[in-house]
Amino acid sequence: MPTKIRLQRHGKKGRPFYHIVIADGRAPRDGRFIEKIGTYNPIEKPAEIILDFDRAIYWLQTGAQPTDTVRNILSYRGVLYKNHLLKGVNKGALSAEQAEVKFQEWMEAKTAKIENASKEIENAERAELKKLQDAELKINEDRAAELAKKRQDAVEKQVAEAQAKQAAEAPEEVAEEMKPEEKVEKKAEEKVEEKVEEKVEEKVEKKVEGKVEEKATEPTEEKSAK
Repeated sequence: MPTKIRLQRHGKKGRPFYHIVIADGRAPRDGRFIEKIGTYNPIEKPAEIILDFDRAIYWLQTGAQPTDTVRNILSYRGVLYKNHLLKGVNKGALSAEQAEVKFQEWMEAKTAKIENASKEIENAERAELKKLQDAELKINEDRAAELAKKRQDAVEKQVAEAQAKQAAEAPEEVAEEMKPEEKVEKKAEEKVEEKVEEKVEEKVEKKVEGKVEEKATEPTEEKSAK
């Protein structure tokens, strides 16, 4: 079987990291390899690719066959396009200088495209982060408003209870305040009653004395008449 350019998995579970290796087509995927020519980290955005460009060109020219994923990686980095231009140079279709100019133009366009894609990804991440921050801020504001309302309700409840307690204690205070006045009124009434009783007793005594005197004078008058 021909030589393969393929990925060899490394990294932790859920966070894959790959080596780009040259291996015999009969060897197992993560088994022995002939040469390592780069790495591929799909976790990064955009994906991080480190590649030995010249060695990749060499193995393609020797007939190594890339897997589908590695083919995409090589195309992304311009290896396949450079290999195509070198084939044209070998056939005499264009000179090495012309091939190099074409490749540099392609690389500039590709770099600009990658930078634009990176900016779009960065802007999207910023927008998403801002969205999350705004959502978190709104949640915090809602919580603060709810907490403030609970505190206000608690204060209003305490004020209402204090007012109710004060209202309940007010009649007792009024009653206590009125007691001295009642005592004064009672004393005044007692004095009036005493004066009235004294006058009534005086009148009664005078009437009794008058009647006694009248009875005492009646016999003397009868005797003088005889």
